[in-house]
Amino acid sequence: MGRSINLEGKVALITGASSGLGKRFAQVLSQAGAKVVLASRRTERLKELRAEIEASGGAAHVVSLDVTDYQSVKSAVAHAETEAGTIDILVNNSGVSTTQKLTEVTPADFEFVFGTNVRGAFFVAQEVAKRMIMRGNGAAKPAYRIINVASVAGLRAFPQIGLYAMSKAAVVQMTKAMALEWGRHGINVNAICPGYIDTEINHHHWKTEQGQKLISMLPRRRLGSPNDLDGLLLLLAADESQFMNGSVISADDGFSL
Repeated sequence: MGRSINLEGKVALITGASSGLGKRFAQVLSQAGAKVVLASRRTERLKELRAEIEASGGAAHVVSLDVTDYQSVKSAVAHAETEAGTIDILVNNSGVSTTQKLTEVTPADFEFVFGTNVRGAFFVAQEVAKRMIMRGNGAAKPAYRIINVASVAGLRAFPQIGLYAMSKAAVVQMTKAMALEWGRHGINVNAICPGYIDTEINHHHWKTEQGQKLISMLPRRRLGSPNDLDGLLLLLAADESQFMNGSVISADDGFSL
């Protein structure tokens, strides 16, 4: 007998949903039956994605969100729940990066990366978790899911993206702290650590000499694609992962071994 993930009746908020992994995450969760709330600063692109999802029979809502603005975070989460209902699943995906030596990092660079990847991710999760905790679901079977998108760079050091790696290492530790503190309230908090994934944001880089050199260093000399994360995302979002809390899972084709 076959078995599939069914997220019907669930509401999922996806940050950074206007492109790349966030866009794919929204599509996958919608295909599994969840009502999705698409959040980012680029609302016009979100509206295009909403139209695609609705054309496929799904339900989607759009909210404007700047994760670096605390008031925007609070307003966006409130708007999401007003539009779609109480949030069951958060995919905490917004992230940025820079490429430079650590000696070249400026205070503005540091604030740019940590402001989005750490501060932003933390306060989005905090605002969603507060509402989950207020609903008082401390049942033996955890009802809520927070999925933080970290990176393989958070598990090992890389040249030129040290600042990004530092920020994602913070997301890994943040995931564990949240899991420990919020697990008793029926919230499971886990992290996905993707390896090198080919998306529209970085696609041009893989055609360059530096990009080709990096690909040659990968265990199977290939990049991942956003759909390579589908199964892991669905597992962490589903009831079937109720015994997974504080897990930090690499999806990198063996690169971090």
